[in-house]
Amino acid sequence: MQKIPVVIVGANGYSGEELVRLLLRHPGVELRAVTSRSEAGKALTEVMPRFRGWPGADGIRFIGSEAAGIAATGAQVAFLALPHGLAAEFAGPLLAAGLRVVDLSADFRLRDAAVYEEFYGHAHPAPELLGEAVYGMPELHRARIGQARLVASPGCYPTSIILPLVPLLRRGLVDPESLIANSLSGTSGAGRKADVSLLFAECNESVQAYGVPKHRHLSEIEQELGAAAGRPLCLSFTPHLLPVTRGILTTLYATPAAGVDFSQIGEALRTDWGAEPFVRLLGERGALPRLADVVGTNFLDLAWRFDPRTRRVLLFSAEDNLVKGAAGQAVQAFNLLTGQTETTGLL
Repeated sequence: MQKIPVVIVGANGYSGEELVRLLLRHPGVELRAVTSRSEAGKALTEVMPRFRGWPGADGIRFIGSEAAGIAATGAQVAFLALPHGLAAEFAGPLLAAGLRVVDLSADFRLRDAAVYEEFYGHAHPAPELLGEAVYGMPELHRARIGQARLVASPGCYPTSIILPLVPLLRRGLVDPESLIANSLSGTSGAGRKADVSLLFAECNESVQAYGVPKHRHLSEIEQELGAAAGRPLCLSFTPHLLPVTRGILTTLYATPAAGVDFSQIGEALRTDWGAEPFVRLLGERGALPRLADVVGTNFLDLAWRFDPRTRRVLLFSAEDNLVKGAAGQAVQAFNLLTGQTETTGLL
């Protein structure tokens, strides 16, 4: 297999480190360089000792994050593992230099620059690129990802919410006005940063809601769900912080549309996702999703139930926020845009 040269921009964060893990083991990738303004000049294994002895790791050093230096590595694809607002500064110059870009930030997930400004609090830094960016959820946009220059990899919470609901909204099986999502996430979802609220002593033996009532991820969730429903919609979303390192568990509530039988829910999910390599359907009677079963994998586990007392459909999903919710899904999209088997490096 011919190896494709790639660079990870911003590799010293949690998602960036997970990308390093996946790409070092990917048979179709040559990891040319990793970048970090704060770690430039250091060996990869000095900053991330876990990779000592891994094939290919010992020769990699952090370089500066200038676009010209990144392009000079000869990489064909750049993964941007940067905070929102910063990734857009790199995307344009790298695209102009002939690289294809997979962006893990929120900068290109939204099609409307005004919505970005509403949810992220500042004007979009590269609105001219929004029209060509492809939302990088393979289960929804597989064909378009394969042709893209710029892929906007979805957020972790949105992945856990969009995949269960899209098949139902496409078919009008649930009332779009009835949707409620409660999600619980490990602390790595906040990124590698100094924050008192994320200290072990603050998080341990405690659970709390945050980011209510208008978490930033609502913007892309409502965009993709609205596209599936064929109309704008609003979702009630409450994220919670769990005292674990990684993983997201989401519970969704929806009211069936008039005349819908519960069997149609399972039929829709099986039709749309039954053949998907990274969606595991646990069904309406089996085990419910658990973080322990998905951490370290690119799988999203999905189950559903009907509550006859409230006449509500309940959907349950679990994923690793750093893999299917970030780096793994980005590699899945990379495989598509480079013509490789979608599961390469992920199974």
